[in-house]
Amino acid sequence: MTTAQKVDSLYKKSNFSRITELKEYAPEQFSAFFNFNGKALAEGKLSVKLKELIAVAVAHVTGCPYCIDLHVTEVKKAEATKEEVAEAIFVATALKAGSALAHGVNALNSFDGQKDDELYKAEYFNRIAEFSKLSGDAFKTFIDFDQQSLKAGKLSVKEKELIAVAVAHTTGCPYCIDLHTKAAKKAEASLEEISEAIFVAVALKAGSALAHSVNALIAYNE
Repeated sequence: MTTAQKVDSLYKKSNFSRITELKEYAPEQFSAFFNFNGKALAEGKLSVKLKELIAVAVAHVTGCPYCIDLHVTEVKKAEATKEEVAEAIFVATALKAGSALAHGVNALNSFDGQKDDELYKAEYFNRIAEFSKLSGDAFKTFIDFDQQSLKAGKLSVKEKELIAVAVAHTTGCPYCIDLHTKAAKKAEASLEEISEAIFVAVALKAGSALAHSVNALIAYNE
């Protein structure tokens, strides 16, 4: 098998069927994860459809092609439209890009020689506006994109903010978590709904690592 052939075969859809082989090598862990995953994505305060939309969004942040394929299939079964899926993906896009911008306030602190030992304070996020002077056109167009992505469309503001909360927990941006948890609350999401959205993110972030194990099995057997 040539190197080119190996590269081409890394993400065949059919490779994902090998995931069940892990049950032979780590049976307790395999069963425990899939038990958790099933509960995280089951109907609760949030519908299966919304949970699968969250899953699709998070999968686009983890970049797991198996997860994208699996959860787009599942969300379609849950009767989500292509437009709803697209809106969920754009929330993920805005949050993934937004986390990079949010961390920019730390870059400003570092550049300015800040002496404070605390790297993350809520008040630091106020410096985000400085980018409008430092890189005005880019900042303005990003903020417009971010606002467009999070406004009501086929999905409500509440649904989009729940997706945003989940994605923020995937990127690990503390400013984004704070901002979008408050925005979800303002949109009348309950703490139970927010918690369920977070657990979908947990399942997908862990699941992306597990999904890639099929590539490890392939590599090990070569």
